[in-house]
Amino acid sequence: MQKEEILQVLDEWNCWSKPFKNSFLRKEYEDEVLRKSNSHEILFVKGVRRSGKSTILLNHIKMLLKNGVSKEEILFVNLEDPRFASALSLELLEEIKKAYRYYINPDKKPYIFLDEIQNIDNFEKWLLKEYELQSSYLYATGSNSKLLSREIGTALSGRYLDVLVFPLSFKEFLSFKNITVKTPYELLSQYQAIERYFEEYMEFGGFPKVVLTDDVELKSSELKNYFDSILLRDIVARYKLDNFQALQQLAIFLLSSVSNQISITKIKNHLGVSFDLANRYFEYLQNTFVIDALPLFDWSYKKQLSNPKKIYSIDTGLSQRVSFAVGKKLGDMLENIVFLELKRDHDEIYYFKTAQNYEVDFLVKERERITHLVQVSYSIKDEKTYKRELRALVKAKEELQNQQNIELLLITTDKSQDVAFEGIEIKIVNIYEWLLLKNMEIK
Repeated sequence: MQKEEILQVLDEWNCWSKPFKNSFLRKEYEDEVLRKSNSHEILFVKGVRRSGKSTILLNHIKMLLKNGVSKEEILFVNLEDPRFASALSLELLEEIKKAYRYYINPDKKPYIFLDEIQNIDNFEKWLLKEYELQSSYLYATGSNSKLLSREIGTALSGRYLDVLVFPLSFKEFLSFKNITVKTPYELLSQYQAIERYFEEYMEFGGFPKVVLTDDVELKSSELKNYFDSILLRDIVARYKLDNFQALQQLAIFLLSSVSNQISITKIKNHLGVSFDLANRYFEYLQNTFVIDALPLFDWSYKKQLSNPKKIYSIDTGLSQRVSFAVGKKLGDMLENIVFLELKRDHDEIYYFKTAQNYEVDFLVKERERITHLVQVSYSIKDEKTYKRELRALVKAKEELQNQQNIELLLITTDKSQDVAFEGIEIKIVNIYEWLLLKNMEIK
């Protein structure tokens, strides 16, 4: 591409001749980006497509401008602009920087933001060169976890930090609806609105653009487009797959199976494909953050690998829109929401089964210590359900008796209360309180 052509594209994505558009704040992520960018290492912002990665960097750019960085020192490059599609290469990155230097910023050290960096093969080589020469402050976004981890983990080891972005949490969802909850009183005084919005959150999820769309049909269409785009652009095109139907069937099968245990053998049998193909396609869906697989807890890593994993979706709205299950079970969706919230705050999460086959939804581990056992039930008003959920927690704690001070938690839509069951203290916590009030356990 000629310098003039490159500049024309860049000018539309930058603030050199116009202000940036308005955007919602996502303070926790923006604080993390700011904190990590102060190290001057390469910063990667990663997460599922359309989760808001670019907007988080846009807000960081606004902060830089507010703090005295000139607009000419900022270079934002959208590597999914169709005008770049036929030229994606390391050479294009060089030509982009040359055009930017020639027309906009010939001498100052720039802040370079590369959106969807995985579209450039061997991108890490260019970043390494820029890093070693200390010629730029470097930021990048990506929608493929394994690709980013593999490339940056080898060539850029010790030279980068990353930020993992999820679709909106329920607290962020409410902020997009202009509702703030910081105290128990604010929760109580707005309870009906929160309850209504939570139903919407379970049904349509937390992708920012979907949340900001009022029309129900448009929400559904947008989610279906996300699903197709992830499969076609992030998987089929990147891995040059020729069996799209099998990939699509697998994605729908998994997104219809949230909170259930799935093995590769079960996937193979369901789709009628080879074990190798089932395993690879499953991995591709994980790499693009569409699904996550929760392992069974065991002190033996080998046993963790050999047992079935529980499947969760990156977004309940995405799961609801493509699932064959009409009116997906509320309990599954609630459990998925709890899983995502735990993932935002904790690195090590598992499910757990006792020797007597009692199952606990989540086991939270910090280093070598198990800190929490968490059970999720939409409602515990039924006596059998109440006893079953609490007994699973008690039996699990008894089996893990060598671990000290494990907190037992049951999350539900019913009211919060502390109970003693078979002599063991258990916290029953309302889902809205757990998601919205920072003084609750596990936050």
